[in-house]
Amino acid sequence: MPRTRRRDTPPPRTGPAEKDVLRGFLDHLRAAVAAKAADVPEPQVRTAGVPSGTSLLGLVRHLAHVERFTFLGEEPAGWPGTFRPGPEETVASVLADYRAACERANAVIDACPDLAQPVARPGRPAPSMRWALVHMIEETGRHAGHADILRELIDGSTGR
Repeated sequence: MPRTRRRDTPPPRTGPAEKDVLRGFLDHLRAAVAAKAADVPEPQVRTAGVPSGTSLLGLVRHLAHVERFTFLGEEPAGWPGTFRPGPEETVASVLADYRAACERANAVIDACPDLAQPVARPGRPAPSMRWALVHMIEETGRHAGHADILRELIDGSTGR
């Protein structure tokens, strides 16, 4: 399989405020995850690359659910199912859903005047916006690493 080395992107430039830094790194990771799946053809994008059944498309779909849960309080019917795209879902539709979830989450983040303020999550303990941002950086970064490996297994492509 031919190896393609993508040019690594440097860490994002952000404003000096804490929210600017956290949001800048989160957006950077979100873009990296979406880019890993964007140009992978069917069926490779949904083919499990590891015994757990994880696929690139499944990772992006899962992260859309995590964004909605963390920032919007929308809980999925079952977390394991968030990793499994349906046959009617396409790369374009899953990426569009992910980007829409991120936009909605960013509206909540941008409207928050104080990172110590709780994120509204009906029926659940509400973490602070700071905690939610750090958690999403950790969650998205973890899955970005998974996406790196899955993409390399598909076509040898590496880099951010």
